[in-house]
Amino acid sequence: MSVSALSDATRLTSYWWDATPRPNVAEAALPARADVVVVGSGYTGLVAALQTARAGRTTVVLDAEDAGHGCSTRNGGQISTSIKGGYAELTRRHGAQEAAAILRTGHASLAWTGAFIEQEAIDCDFTVCGRFHAAHSARAYEALVRSLDDHAPDLKAAAEVVPRSEQRSELGTDAYHGGVVFTRHASVDPAKYHQGILDRVIAAGAQVAPHCPALAFDRDGADLRVHTPRGDIAARNVVVGTNGYTGNLVPWLRRRVIPIGSYIIATEALPPDLMARLMPRRRVVSDTRKVVYYYRPSPDGTRILFGGRVSFSETDPRVSGPQLRAELVRLFPELAGIRISHSWWGYVAYTFDELAHIGERDGVLYAMGYCGSGVGMAGYLGMSLGQRLLGSAEGATGLDPIPFQTRPLYTGNPWFLAPSVAYYRWKDNRT
Repeated sequence: MSVSALSDATRLTSYWWDATPRPNVAEAALPARADVVVVGSGYTGLVAALQTARAGRTTVVLDAEDAGHGCSTRNGGQISTSIKGGYAELTRRHGAQEAAAILRTGHASLAWTGAFIEQEAIDCDFTVCGRFHAAHSARAYEALVRSLDDHAPDLKAAAEVVPRSEQRSELGTDAYHGGVVFTRHASVDPAKYHQGILDRVIAAGAQVAPHCPALAFDRDGADLRVHTPRGDIAARNVVVGTNGYTGNLVPWLRRRVIPIGSYIIATEALPPDLMARLMPRRRVVSDTRKVVYYYRPSPDGTRILFGGRVSFSETDPRVSGPQLRAELVRLFPELAGIRISHSWWGYVAYTFDELAHIGERDGVLYAMGYCGSGVGMAGYLGMSLGQRLLGSAEGATGLDPIPFQTRPLYTGNPWFLAPSVAYYRWKDNRT
């Protein structure tokens, strides 16, 4: 399908921004000193700032763009346990005790997110809808079902096996070979969720400064001096939560996260009977490919949001949109005549071990590397960072002892991405 398949009416911005326009945060002079400076105003940075501001710490949040300009308002809104790898694999890599702690952190992030949204009364279309994880081949289905027993008894996720013969009860396609429903996984409108956190951070007294990047850090006695285009801030503590938008500010971190573009489309509004056939349970969906597709109904149930990676290198949403549409039609031939209302993209951050990481380096606290599953984990680790700054034991997680790996010759430019995508696509077609 050619690029011309996009109409003049197709928006090249996040679907979520229609209902939640980009925030207009009033500009104010930066203080000369703050207890905490947070770099990045996505879920991680804002939740960390919420903890410290409510505890009475003077807190400033900096962002190079609009507040929440990155993937916090561009993602698909799927909330899972955010952990890749089963118990056996994690045990081989980290030992049984640490593997269990990592998995418990994933379960804790899912539970915390639901509880946080309820406690804060954030209106963001949060729903525990369950996630249908579809098997792309018969072999993948068998491995997926076996993996459900690949955990210590107290670490098993609540799940229901769906054989291919019953697949139409979950999804109106025969393109898969069955799958598993993770019943506690959830969905959210990510931009409404972000706006809700932002409102509470500002109400708590933190200063949010969009279009004001942190340019450099200098040690100034016991403080870190944060240089910005609008002046310097001396800070007792600095938090970095930039994930896929991590630049040269902290080269050590940039060498450890791999920015990867994830692309999404939204269909035009579809007839209710068609939506009922295609997505009868209104669940979020993912599949077992390494180069994964993920999709869901919009919160109002009128359209499908479909995401994934469709190119070997980063591309334009004018190019990715028609390619994603072609994949959607391959799965659901009934959609052959549909149009795309939105096509957009954003950077996620992968890591070399496919785990999120949290820690401290040279006095800078950080959390990042959510590997495309960060809607729940990003906020949870933001909470953890904030609690660490307050000296609370609640800040401890099972990810704390895991070394943050890099690779020789990697400086932040993922030169290996195209051959890696090609390899995993080849592997997906063989398994």
